[in-house]
Amino acid sequence: MRALTLLLTTLFGLALAAGGAWLLALRGSPFYLLSGLVLLLVAWGLWRHRRWPTWLYAGWLLVLLAWSLWEAGLYWWPLATRLGVPALLGLLMALPASRRSSPRGYTGPAGWPVLLASLGVAVVAFAGIPRHLHEINGRLPMDIVNPTPALGDATQPDGEWQAYGRSGYGQRYSPLAQITPTNVGGLQLAWQMQTGDVRLPEDVSETTYEVTPLKIGNTLYLCTPHSLAIALDADNGKIRWKFDPAAGMEPQRQHQTCRGLSYYTEPSAAVAAATTATTPTTTPTTAATAQAVAPATGHACSSRVFLPSADAKLHALDAQTGAHCSDFGNNGVLDLMHNMPFKQAGYYYSTSPPLIVGSRIIVAGAVNDDYDINSPSGVIRAYDVHTGQLLWNWDSGNPEQTAPLDTNNPNQTYAASSPNSWSIASADEALGLAYFPMGNRTPDQLGMYRSPAEETYASSVVALDIASGRARWVRQFVHHDLWDMDTPAQPSLIDLDLPQGRVPALVQPTKQGDVYVLDRRDGSPLLPVNERPAPQHVDIPGQRTAPTQPYSALSFEPPKLREADMWGASLIDQMLCRIQFRQLRYDGRYTAPSLQGSLVYPGNFGTFNWGSVAVDPQRQVMFGMPTYLAFVSKLVPKQDTGGREMNKGEHGLNENKGADYAVEMTPFMSPISVPCHVPPWGTIAAADLRTGKIAYQHRNGTIRDLSPVPLPIRIGVPGLGGPLLTATGVAFLSAATDDNFRAYDLATGKILWDVRIPAGGQATPMTYLNSQGEQMVLLVAGGHGSTGTKAGDYVLAYKLKK
Repeated sequence: MRALTLLLTTLFGLALAAGGAWLLALRGSPFYLLSGLVLLLVAWGLWRHRRWPTWLYAGWLLVLLAWSLWEAGLYWWPLATRLGVPALLGLLMALPASRRSSPRGYTGPAGWPVLLASLGVAVVAFAGIPRHLHEINGRLPMDIVNPTPALGDATQPDGEWQAYGRSGYGQRYSPLAQITPTNVGGLQLAWQMQTGDVRLPEDVSETTYEVTPLKIGNTLYLCTPHSLAIALDADNGKIRWKFDPAAGMEPQRQHQTCRGLSYYTEPSAAVAAATTATTPTTTPTTAATAQAVAPATGHACSSRVFLPSADAKLHALDAQTGAHCSDFGNNGVLDLMHNMPFKQAGYYYSTSPPLIVGSRIIVAGAVNDDYDINSPSGVIRAYDVHTGQLLWNWDSGNPEQTAPLDTNNPNQTYAASSPNSWSIASADEALGLAYFPMGNRTPDQLGMYRSPAEETYASSVVALDIASGRARWVRQFVHHDLWDMDTPAQPSLIDLDLPQGRVPALVQPTKQGDVYVLDRRDGSPLLPVNERPAPQHVDIPGQRTAPTQPYSALSFEPPKLREADMWGASLIDQMLCRIQFRQLRYDGRYTAPSLQGSLVYPGNFGTFNWGSVAVDPQRQVMFGMPTYLAFVSKLVPKQDTGGREMNKGEHGLNENKGADYAVEMTPFMSPISVPCHVPPWGTIAAADLRTGKIAYQHRNGTIRDLSPVPLPIRIGVPGLGGPLLTATGVAFLSAATDDNFRAYDLATGKILWDVRIPAGGQATPMTYLNSQGEQMVLLVAGGHGSTGTKAGDYVLAYKLKK
């Protein structure tokens, strides 16, 4: 035991001394070097059978405690990682066997000083357990402000879910009221099914289930990562039909996902479509066996679902059979690569469902980040929902020319690499406006390739005239974006009762953590928006940064990182994270990418991402999942990329073909692959949209599925996916990187229901009524390649037990 104590103390001291000297050379904290020297002196004293080593070690423990409290405060997680290993080593040192110099008896140093110091340190650390960083405790106002709010589709039955966010308003809110905070704990699995679309060995890394199903009549409609469209019986999950577009595999795709389908029905046929959709089928149909049912409207299909497939095509399918609607495009298929300036395989497709407004289907798409400066366009196009005829096109690289190009003339092309809208759009048909969250021009980190028009519309929300496609207003959230801070989320439309009266508002979450509340008529702010100075350092020719950047009064932006915020499982990996921190360029939010490597926080994973937030139009509040992960952005001269693997996804080294620099984006992680900064990394939060006041913010998710030992410790883990709200004040959310599905009390954020699920739930849940009038809550669980959650192909439906 004595030899083990000597060995551990020596190794611990050597590691802290060597790493501490390196950290000090980088102008970091001297504490690690001094600690290493103290521990080496303690080890020497133990080896020489001196009586003072335990006193010295006990004194060092007390200094360590004081330093930890000064740096981090009385919070469990920062203290536990600083004090845990030293306290355990102290307890080992206190054992008589660790200090015995010979088998004949004890002649070594006293054990009680180090024992008392170790226990005292542990007591103080444990006292921090109830306290958590970034925690806000409070209660959300639950008064009904507007008892009859606009939900975006007055004709939609309460028990249906006809669009990705339930309606074109993108609220992720249901008026159903059977499930309440009182009885939600009684939810149980009603049925589950597996789609059969599983992750394959040859898939790209970001192969993900992110779909929110639709529910029309008594049929559910969903898509899968490999672009299958499936219709299910909403009562039991049995397959009504399945369509496979044979989109194939393409290693140059950055994403292999489908967030949802779009639904359209003829106004005169809506009742008939709903009736037909409830008709049970005994045998599932496929595209090979089904034929579109010719309706009385004169169109090939009275009700149709639209599938954007991974090979950049748009399929119009009969909602009843899954067969192609032959009058749309080329026998039911539209090739979205028409008029593209560049047509690299896998560089463009629609990962999100198109927006349907009236008789128009408006399609945007995702363009690969940082593969090639000459890439497909980010154009947004409106087509006739029946025929597929191009009605208008709005290209942020050429925004004034919205007249449709000749789809048969290859000499007419859109602007190369222009900012795209890869997420989900919203619409207010009464105002005649469609709202698109805009991304950036590729390459993201090199600003010298952008035109003035692209600078205007990148990383913004733009309101397009539904009839003409012309931009009516734009609100930018990042000027001259060098950080991949795309506007990632569907805007939520809600009417707010403010001192000036009831105002049609738009709520836009951003990756930076700001939530902008705007008048959706003209984009003017309803909560204050201001500008503040931004870091200016750049280190490559032609690069520049914007002098100021906007921010919102309602913000979940995290504090600026400090060296003291570095974290790890022990003092050693925390020290290594400090060394990384000191090696990087970091001047706060909006530190420009650099040859040195720059710390980007929040990173491009986003405080908010495509899951957006859910809004309650009666109470006029929001619920969301702010996430906090730092990333490293490094510019790599092309001559330094030789032999390195490139273009394997959004993260890692990407070529930027045609540019002088590649870019390397990586999460800021410790040597043991945990985030280098202190948790929580994932939270749930709610705010009053009328005042901008954050009511509460709590850590969310456990490390059960992240750690070698499955411990359900609620540390607050990252997540991707969105929330669902119901009229009774219940919020549903999976999304976190533990395999759990939870319900929360909207008023307080308290967890009301928590169940394990068979795979990662990185999707947004929805709710509906089955044919028996029972409220169901549904989640698709298939895992997410980027977050490393368990893969699967599950559709899970829950209802209250009788």
